[in-house]
Amino acid sequence: MRNTFIALFLAALAMPALPQVATASAIETACMRSDRGAANRALCRCIQQAANRHLNRSDQRQAARFFRDPDRAQQIRVSRSSRDRAFWQRYRAFTATAEAYCVR
Repeated sequence: MRNTFIALFLAALAMPALPQVATASAIETACMRSDRGAANRALCRCIQQAANRHLNRSDQRQAARFFRDPDRAQQIRVSRSSRDRAFWQRYRAFTATAEAYCVR
């Protein structure tokens, strides 16, 4: 059993590394698909990195919808729901970070 484990471990070390598949997350994808002229891969990737710092996956999906439906952002912003208010605070932290680091 131990020899089998060692053999498998050594075989794994000898295998060439598999290439990492790049996957865009919700914000980056929405950014790239938007009709905004300034959108480019570097900018959208930077915005995604800011989102990763401040928003969980669910928040990111919700924020990504704002690219398609900006009115939805206004609805969330003025909502009286505590859940929406908490999201909006996280969203504002995200946008402040994105503005500070991604807009040049």
